Amino acid sequence: MSGVFWIVEDELKAFVFDEDAEYGVARSGKTFNHRLLWEHVRPPKCSRDFDYYPRGRVQFNGKGRPVIYMSPHIDETYIAQIMEAFGLSEEPVIKYDGSDHYKCYLDR
Repeated sequence: MSGVFWIVEDELKAFVFDEDAEYGVARSGKTFNHRLLWEHVRPPKCSRDFDYYPRGRVQFNGKGRPVIYMSPHIDETYIAQIMEAFGLSEEPVIKYDGSDHYKCYLDR
């Protein structure tokens, strides 16, 4: 399954994409958009913006293999949790993405 995730206060917050979702959907219509989804999933009493915490996404490449794109600030120890949260049985390709898309407070 595809979707997005954050590491918030050392805890994985994973959101599997639902084709029937009424909010948070990316322009492609095939996954969630972190910025659009954040207002609906932000932890209670959290005033941080969507890009404060390290984040990433799970997608599938053209060959159907899972790919995890994520901030370089997310430790590899979270990979097993991410795989479980997204129901991945095949070892994913891991792409640490240092682009602006995945920058967080640790980059500032």
